[in-house]
Amino acid sequence: MNDRAVRALRADFRAWFGLSVIGLMVLLAVMAPIVSHHDPLRIDLVNQLQGPSVSHWLGTDVQGRDVWARLVYGARVSLSAGVISQSIALAIGLVMGLVAGYYGGWIDELVMRLADVTLAFPTLLLLIAMAAALQPSLIVVFLTIGVVGWASMARLIRGQVLVVRQLEFVQASKALGARDLRVVVWHVLPAVLAPVLIAVTLGVAAAIMAESALSFLGLGVQPPTPSWGSMIADGRDLNQLRNAPWTSLAPGLAIGAAVLGFNLLGDALRDALDPRHSSITSSMDASPSARP
Repeated sequence: MNDRAVRALRADFRAWFGLSVIGLMVLLAVMAPIVSHHDPLRIDLVNQLQGPSVSHWLGTDVQGRDVWARLVYGARVSLSAGVISQSIALAIGLVMGLVAGYYGGWIDELVMRLADVTLAFPTLLLLIAMAAALQPSLIVVFLTIGVVGWASMARLIRGQVLVVRQLEFVQASKALGARDLRVVVWHVLPAVLAPVLIAVTLGVAAAIMAESALSFLGLGVQPPTPSWGSMIADGRDLNQLRNAPWTSLAPGLAIGAAVLGFNLLGDALRDALDPRHSSITSSMDASPSARP
């Protein structure tokens, strides 16, 4: 990341706000045993659906479990799902995209047709089908979201490689006898990292939403493990929504805040790392017609 991008990020409120939200959630997830004084799995039917109080900051759910404790412990699951599943998608998409874009020909055609088949199915339906076909668990959620997300990552990387491989420094390296692996790792890969970093940041937000959707449907993290999606599912009946809205409102707000934080950070990274976007924005701001 060059100095211009660093200065742009420092001056961008979206980057600061997004990092603050993400950092706070990570801190709460790591320090969950400290910031919560209740066991997230402990059932206490005597105190079910209690409102927010000094003892239970966000109240209790239908089984008497502390909502705040389940919220901060659930942050571990949701944030881990976003990061790990995107790491899987990045690993697969990076290899496929680099190989397809660099070599072209039948390899490019094969990889892109596989990507087209994957993208032809609605993402959520494909996630549900894969999760339902396997035994629902945390590992299955990570692998399912990661495998489904590789196609869009591969297409993005492949498009960047098609441009970079024609540049003079890449052609010069090949002319000097450098092996393909060295050219790809030392010359092509660094040139495509900026858009990949942006895509990964935005992809984490999408993965958190996907994990929450699967858990809400009962195909993700299995009870009694706390998850934001399963917490919303536990409080979705009409009686709870009317009389104890905190049981589903708290995890819903947590999902919204996490997605907002990663999206704002991704938008800030896009503006800072994409020179074309920055130049277009600057020219629009400097244009007399753009001024009031």
